Amino acid sequence: MITEPYPPPTARQTPTDAEVIERSGREPEMFAVLYDRHAAHIHRYVTRRLGADVADDVVADTFLDAFRQRGRYRSDRADARPWLYGIAANLVGKHRRAETRMFHAFARTGVDPVAQTYSDRVDEQVSAAAAQRRLAEAIAGLPAKYREVLLLVAWAGLSHEETAEALGIAVGTVRSRLHRARKKASEALGGQNPASISEEIGNE
Repeated sequence: MITEPYPPPTARQTPTDAEVIERSGREPEMFAVLYDRHAAHIHRYVTRRLGADVADDVVADTFLDAFRQRGRYRSDRADARPWLYGIAANLVGKHRRAETRMFHAFARTGVDPVAQTYSDRVDEQVSAAAAQRRLAEAIAGLPAKYREVLLLVAWAGLSHEETAEALGIAVGTVRSRLHRARKKASEALGGQNPASISEEIGNE
């Protein structure tokens, strides 16, 4: 008797963020998976904007708010990064003075106080751009809505579409604010348009 061989077992697929969030409604402990995936990146982003003293609390509040709001998460959005960054951005907004102090510190010293905290290559490239004194001062002077878009694109690495999702605004608004942010930064630099603005700070 000849029998057909069993088909090889399929590799277990890693659940998407949306699937993790959906399961966490029944199994709250599953939400820890989302934290493990994204907390370090969000911590880096918040630290760069507010400093290490504030970052721990903001990141903890980000995931606490996300856990409380998980029942309203849209299941068609497989990647939760824009959602999480949007929550973090809202919390960062409550610390505008601390953020402005950070950028003024960059401008005064020419040294990014966060640069020594993280050492991977991509982050070092962004740190080098942020630490330029005049550029840091220009970013410090940006209106909050322009700065938010600029840094979500440059430091969080979100696309225009993801930034729009994070902030709850139209993609066209993201493009407009990003353009104006670059323009204002350029004007603050005496009309110069160095490559660092387009390639490092405003990389699309």
